[in-house]
Amino acid sequence: MGTVLVVHPHEDLIAHLTRTSPLGPGEAARVVADVLAYFSEPVEEFVRRRHRELKARGLTNDEIFPRIAAELPARRVAAPPLTLRQLRRIVYG
Repeated sequence: MGTVLVVHPHEDLIAHLTRTSPLGPGEAARVVADVLAYFSEPVEEFVRRRHRELKARGLTNDEIFPRIAAELPARRVAAPPLTLRQLRRIVYG
């Protein structure tokens, strides 16, 4: 049997990171995997996590929900437009 070569789906990005940073191929692959996992977080989980983080910083809901609404369009997979009420329902049910 021959050797099977496994190619990382983001090999070009990993190669770029190893050329432009002190990261080795294994480290670059882990960074890419971590970033993709971070940005593939479902909308509901993102909203809940950000709410917890901002609440822990002492922000009020009146400050938190508009901020989350402004952050959502920058997510890797654009979230559908959500009203402040929908954001509150994600957090509080």
